Amino acid sequence: MKKYLGLLFILFMSATQMQAQETIVVPDTLSGWDYGWVAGLNGAQASYSNWSQGGVNNIAVSGNSVLRSYYRDGKFSYGFLINTRYGKTRIDGEGTRKTDDRFSIRNRFLYDLGTSGYFSLYGNLNFRTQFDRGFEYGEEADDPDLLISNFLSPAYISENVGLLYTPGDHFSFESGLGFQQTIVTDESVLENNRYGLPEGDNFRNQAGISLGATYQQNIASNIVMSSSAESFTSLNQSISSTDVFFSNEFIGNINDFINTSLRFEIAYDDDFSKELQIRQSITVGISFILI
Repeated sequence: MKKYLGLLFILFMSATQMQAQETIVVPDTLSGWDYGWVAGLNGAQASYSNWSQGGVNNIAVSGNSVLRSYYRDGKFSYGFLINTRYGKTRIDGEGTRKTDDRFSIRNRFLYDLGTSGYFSLYGNLNFRTQFDRGFEYGEEADDPDLLISNFLSPAYISENVGLLYTPGDHFSFESGLGFQQTIVTDESVLENNRYGLPEGDNFRNQAGISLGATYQQNIASNIVMSSSAESFTSLNQSISSTDVFFSNEFIGNINDFINTSLRFEIAYDDDFSKELQIRQSITVGISFILI
């Protein structure tokens, strides 16, 4: 686990500048309310007929939406964000498989402690799950596909309070105490992975220490990048069981409607697996500013 945490730290510190889709940053210049809603649609298709290099016919579609609202009144600020993603790919001979799935709600409360603006008290109330069933696909044709996730299976709720340090416009670090609840409502999912829940239970509550860091900045006039790292260490488990989530995202705007994005994510949660979870995706699609 120590080498994993070291790798995450190196990756995080070497990553530069952007705004993550789940990062809440309320502008210092804001007074009152501000709203925004951006949705995107991405697609890809490939077909082959007597092609010497070979290939498999496929078609992929994915969509995403980020709805946010910010509020500031003097030293107090509040941010609300809903991030949704869903994608599917149809592969010839293998049917349809899910490629992306996320439903996340985040609430963030901040109170500035001084005129310098370096330190603030924060409170977070977050929720995340997925929309659809997810499978661990068998490696061989006769291997069964195992159901490992579904809506509210698992789902995570977290409540954190602590101190936020913001030395500049691009970097912030936070440390606090909090609770995390794990919910698995689908009994079929529990048969294949209990996500750390005791036998016979669908719910678990943990108290622990939460840490977080973000770094974000425009790296060009039309490219924005953001990095974020979050961890939760339960007070009744070994530090080697610390949950870690690390995310990087680059978004480049080709014009007002067409954009491309590169997303790289690493997660460690030994309630699911003792190995690192890694996800990387590159998409090109159309975005719409709805608000």
